[in-house]
Amino acid sequence: MFWLLAILAYLLGSLSFAILLSRLVGGPDPRAAGSGNPGATNMLRVAGKKLAILTLFGDLLKGLLPVLLAHALGFNVQQQAWIGLAAVVGHLYPVYFNFRGGKGVATAAGMLLGLYPPAALLAVLGWGLTFWLTRTSSLAALIATPLTLPLLAWQQPGALLPMCVLTGLIVWRHRSNLRDLLAGRERHF
Repeated sequence: MFWLLAILAYLLGSLSFAILLSRLVGGPDPRAAGSGNPGATNMLRVAGKKLAILTLFGDLLKGLLPVLLAHALGFNVQQQAWIGLAAVVGHLYPVYFNFRGGKGVATAAGMLLGLYPPAALLAVLGWGLTFWLTRTSSLAALIATPLTLPLLAWQQPGALLPMCVLTGLIVWRHRSNLRDLLAGRERHF
């Protein structure tokens, strides 16, 4: 049952709300406009607030729902975290869109919300403060994700290994942003 739910989580995670919403309204493919990332931040750039908010909620839900289902089925916290990670991997490498996905931040936030809401709140606060100070979404994501690891190690140690893998994936997907940050070329809002 675990593997079946992990596969379903991956398939759900592979749904790209940015691409689907853009197609629905006849807008530009977010992979070919702005930063080229099919996520809420780029949707704000290329399609406006309404579609960005819808993308954000869709991406959050696809991280949250598999974790809640795993919890309801009696899986332990570590299994829930691996299933949530499968949804994030689906967002990063979606089977429906030639494995060209987003950076996983909103889907990871949904996963965290299902696993341990205080960690999700910490991540949101870390993201919000960093963004408020720097106006840089990528830097906010790079700070918010690892910020949760000490809290999880203390309160939910079963989720720590999957969350470390998740943190590594998010850093990997932001590697071009890291280069731009270090070179002073990163986009700001």
